[in-house]
Amino acid sequence: MTDPDQSQAELEWREAAIPVSTRFDDPYFSLANGLEETNHVFLAGNDLPARACDGFHIAELGFGTGLNLLATALACPDTALQYTSFEAYPMSAAEMERALGAFAQARAIADPLLAAWRQGLRRFDLGRITVEVIVGDARDTLPRWEGCADAWYLDGFSPAKNPELWQADLMQAVGAHTVRGGSFATYTAAGFVRRNLAQAGFTVSRIPGHGHKRHMSIGRRDTDTTAHPPEVASP
Repeated sequence: MTDPDQSQAELEWREAAIPVSTRFDDPYFSLANGLEETNHVFLAGNDLPARACDGFHIAELGFGTGLNLLATALACPDTALQYTSFEAYPMSAAEMERALGAFAQARAIADPLLAAWRQGLRRFDLGRITVEVIVGDARDTLPRWEGCADAWYLDGFSPAKNPELWQADLMQAVGAHTVRGGSFATYTAAGFVRRNLAQAGFTVSRIPGHGHKRHMSIGRRDTDTTAHPPEVASP
């Protein structure tokens, strides 16, 4: 029988606590306080928790350690949210727990996530958040998804190392599964990513990033996608 908690992540550990994907040669979170980066990029970048309300739907590319989910739960403890994440190479619960040990606040509320994960559950509740993690290549799973998000966390590995997760067809699928006026935020400001998101119907802005990262990207899906030409982004 296949272990439902078997890791597919292919990890090595830096400084004993930071998981690094050997498949993509990229760490799962910032070497300088990943929780602060999550709050800056994904929550503030989507104007959360201010926009959060019961039924608000967050979607994510790249579940990873679950840190973004836990940061959302910490920021919106009294709101009934939906949270859908797309993950191709899930960690094991033990790997997730080891990584989350670097963040006391997040680890303090992580037990329901870890318990569900150990059982192989990919649909579970974390506080008032209803969570679904869809395992598989997002290029296949996202176009078939029947949901629609109010906000996206685009948290794949670096576009230079994992360009497949940022290609035009997948960004088109992100746009197609976003409500009018919905948003995205991502740590990257790569020109081709911004162009692909603009062509997918978002008004894209480059704003200050977190820590050593000078820039990141945010955007809103236009109410009329023909009203604004795509941003001409530098490489």
